[in-house]
Amino acid sequence: MSRASRFVPPAALMGVIFFLSAQPDLNSGLGTIDFVGRKLVHMSEFGLLWFLWDRAFDEQRPWLAAAIAVGYAGTDEFHQLFVQGRHGTPVDVAIDAAGVGAAMALTTLARRGRLST
Repeated sequence: MSRASRFVPPAALMGVIFFLSAQPDLNSGLGTIDFVGRKLVHMSEFGLLWFLWDRAFDEQRPWLAAAIAVGYAGTDEFHQLFVQGRHGTPVDVAIDAAGVGAAMALTTLARRGRLST
C-alpha cells in the first residue's frame, strides 16, 4: 500500500462521521437502549478512527493519531450544534475519547502479545 493511500481510510471514515452528524435525528425511539447503543457506536467509530490513523502513520505516532481522532470528535460535536434536532456536548467528546483510549489499550496489548484471539 502506498504511503498516500494509507490516508484514504481514515479520511473516508471522517467523511462518514460528518455525513451521519449532519442527519437531523438518529433516534430510534428505543429510549435507554437507543441512548446506550449510540454511545457505544460513537466509542467504536472513534476507536476505529484512531486505529486507521495509527496505521496510516505506520504505528509510529499513536499519540498524533489520538490527537487527530479526539480533535475530530470535538469538531464533530461542534458541527452538531448547527444541525437541527442535534446537539453537541463535551460529554460526547469524552465518550469518543474513551473509545480512542480503549482502542489504544487493546492495540497495545495485542502488539505485546497479551491479547489472545
